[in-house]
Formats: sequence, C-alpha cells, structure tokens
Amino acid sequence: MKIAIIGCRGIPAKYGGFETFAHGLTENLVKKGYEVTVSCEYKPKNSREENFKGSKLDYFPIKPPKNYFLRKFYENLSDIYFLIKLSRENQLIYFLGIEVGMFLFIPKILNRNSMVMVNIDGVMWERSKFNLFERWLLKLNHKWATRFADTVIADAQEMKNYVDQKYWNKTVYLSYGINTPKRIPWNGEILKQLKKYISIDITPGNYFLVVARLEPENNIHTIVDAFSRAEIEIPLVIVGDFTSENYEYKVKSIALSCGPPGVIFLGSVYDQEILNLLRQNCTAYIHGHSVGGTNPSLLEAAISHNIILAHKNQFNREVCGKSAVYFETELDLARKMKLVYRYIENYLDLKDEVYYRVKKKYSWYKITEDYHSLLQEMDNVTRGIDLPAEDTKQIKEDIELIAEETKLISKNDALNKSLETNYEKKKV
Repeated sequence: MKIAIIGCRGIPAKYGGFETFAHGLTENLVKKGYEVTVSCEYKPKNSREENFKGSKLDYFPIKPPKNYFLRKFYENLSDIYFLIKLSRENQLIYFLGIEVGMFLFIPKILNRNSMVMVNIDGVMWERSKFNLFERWLLKLNHKWATRFADTVIADAQEMKNYVDQKYWNKTVYLSYGINTPKRIPWNGEILKQLKKYISIDITPGNYFLVVARLEPENNIHTIVDAFSRAEIEIPLVIVGDFTSENYEYKVKSIALSCGPPGVIFLGSVYDQEILNLLRQNCTAYIHGHSVGGTNPSLLEAAISHNIILAHKNQFNREVCGKSAVYFETELDLARKMKLVYRYIENYLDLKDEVYYRVKKKYSWYKITEDYHSLLQEMDNVTRGIDLPAEDTKQIKEDIELIAEETKLISKNDALNKSLETNYEKKKV
C-alpha cells in the first residue's frame, strides 16, 4: 500500500508531537513493506533529504513567513497543496490534525479509490492561544474531518468522547509509540554538547525538568510560579520555544521572582541524545499539558524512568494511571515539588511503575502491529464518500463565512502592524 502522511512539518522530527509521531510511525511502516511519503515544510534544495529511512520526503515549495499570524495560513495552504498533489498517487491519505478538515473531501474527488484517515489530535478549540474565530473554525474543521474520513484515529481513549456518536463505528483508538532509549552517561561528548545550551553547571539528580512547547495550555506559567513558591535549592530546567512574545514576557517575569539557582531556559534542543541525557538524570519531570490526547513528551519522560508530576486531567491519567503525582494549581504543585525534593525516597517506586506501564502499552512494536492490522482491513474495503446535497451546501456556506472573517482579521492585522510601526518610530 502507498501511504501519504500529511499535516506535520516533516521528518526527521525537530518540532512537536506530530513530527515525533510521524518519524516513528514512518520508520516502522517502511519496515513492514509500506511505501510512505511524508509532506515536509520548505527547505532550500541544497539542504533537503529526499529520503529518510526508506520513506520519501516531499517539500512545500514556498518559504514559511516569520510572522506567527501568517504562518497559520501558510500551514493550511501547505496542507491543501499536499492533499491535491499526493491524493492521485497514494491509496491512503493519513492526515494529522483537523486544521483543514473541511478540505478532506479532496482525495475522494481526485482519486475515487483513495482512502482518508485522520488523527484528530487533542481538543484544539479549547486552546486559549486561539481567538474566538479560530476556535470556532477549529471546531468546524473537526466536525468535517470526522465526516469525510473513512477512519478516525483517536490517540487517547478519552478523545473518542469528542467525536460525534454517529461516527464512532469508524473511530479507532491507536496511540503514539515509544522506544526504550539507551542509557546516556553523565559525562563525555554529550555533556560537552549540553554546555552549548547552558551557562551554569547542573548535576545529575539535582534539577527539575520540563520539555514542551512553551504556551499557556502546557501550563508553563503554572510550573514556574509553583517553582518560585516552593523555594527549592536546585534549578528548574525548561526545554522548548515560546510561541508568543506576550506569553514569554509573562513567564520570564514570574521567573525573576525565583531564588537562585532559579529557572534555566534552554530554548529548543533537537539533539535526541542531549534530551535523553536530561530526561534520564533529572530529579523529576513536570508535565503541564492539559488539552492533548496522548502526548509524546510524556511517553518519553515515562520511558526514561522518571518521577512524573503531571497536570491532573483525563489524558495524562490515561497514560500514567496511579504511577504519577498529579497537580491542579500553583500551590498544589509547589507543595508536591517540595515533597519530592525533600523526601524523594518515598517516590522512587513510581519510576519503575510508570516505565513498565508505558513500555507495555505504548511500545512501537505494539502500535505498529495495530496500525498494520488496521491498514490491512482498510485495504480490503475501499469505500467512497458521496456528499449529500445538504452537506455540499453547508460546506459552501461555511467557506463563504470563513472568507468574510478572514478579511476582517487581515484588516485588523494590517492595522496592528501600522500601529506597531508608528510606535517604533516614536521610540526612535
């Protein structure tokens, strides 16, 4: 079977959860004999890899904008481009996310024998970083993605509750996979590489760790505030980039109140050995994700034998069960950080419990076998989707409304840029 994976920034993984997932799934499906093509963000031709571990990489021909607002349109345009380009030559389109769900009818128009599978990710429309229009649009796309797909993938059991019941018969639970990493000793060349990111010395077993995209839904502000209140004499190391300048200012302002050694912001670290070194040697790992499904960074922390302090929600509980310490508020987390720091021997059993739980439930071997079984079933039953007249009419109305809202947003964005320019001129 020829499969196209669309919706991530590309592989090898250097950004977020979908990239990590696509990286692992692609590598394992190729070993099973599947022909896989992965859509990738633009790269200059002289720095492109045409293949990665047996899969074909296909690049978007337009450079991404630096402006965060414009990037949203860029990523949607990229997804639609690949839906058009890759549908004709692939039997299965596996779309990661729901951002352009209303366009998932395209493969059926271009190739009547094609199948569409969509991974609905988390509860995107509850992310506070999106404005009201964006949340409405995400919810609408979620609706149409589940309508047009032949198969809907929920990466957590709890995500099925966010799918309309009339589509439950085609909704399948298939989570992310994880491999057990090799142990990285706290010495040698890897430690030298780490020193490129960090200005002060940290020692094994003497720092709390966070690895995440730094945005409100991942509760970075809550974690830093809790660390400030806990008054712990070891640092909090945070790996990841901020997605908003305003949020960065807010979090770093809170961090100023932390006593020494304080909070260490490393920025993005893509070197897997450095990340494994940090995960395998921290006092405890703090996971603040609140609106996901199953999150790869939580699996990576668990498979690294960590004490995990996780935000209390149904998704994190599904992964860790009773093998993690859960928090709800800044005060709650501050108290539990202090307890783990002072009485760590009382929590050491959690390391093994969460490790074996994740290894049994989320190993790439198991996940790949589950995908293989599903793909074989889909290959045996090729179905087309005939769009009822009322659906076609609804799509047309929705797209017209989106066009109107987009014009308003563009005008507001242009006005904001003008005000920013005038402000900068006054400062000069």
